[in-house]
Amino acid sequence: MALVKETFYQILKEAGYSRTAARTAVFEALLGQEPMSMHSLVESVRTADRASVYRAVELFEELGIVQRLYTGWKYRIELTDRFAAHHHHLTCLECGRTTPINEQQLESFIVSLARQNGFEPSAHQIEIQGCCAACQQRAGQS
Repeated sequence: MALVKETFYQILKEAGYSRTAARTAVFEALLGQEPMSMHSLVESVRTADRASVYRAVELFEELGIVQRLYTGWKYRIELTDRFAAHHHHLTCLECGRTTPINEQQLESFIVSLARQNGFEPSAHQIEIQGCCAACQQRAGQS
């Protein structure tokens, strides 16, 4: 965990930004968590106001610290692969729960598909949308 925070501090420093309490609080709120809506993120960061959280997220996006995961017109924020193992997501369209998945066969397929098309990928995100088991069960009981 200390190494992850040092990486965060180094990214800020190299880009010419200081390590403020608000930026640190936003980073720590996202660390080790599932993707969060901005509302949830603002609620979880008690030591900074709403505007500071939004400014921190905007800066973090520019610096490659966080990324947005879109579900329709809504999005959630999560740390990039620099701070967490590379993964993809299963997103329930009923309850909004996002589940990270890390499947090596999928990664191999992506590399193979890119090579077949003479393409050199620099990054990718995959999100599978649908209905989770709990929501399917609730729907079946109705």
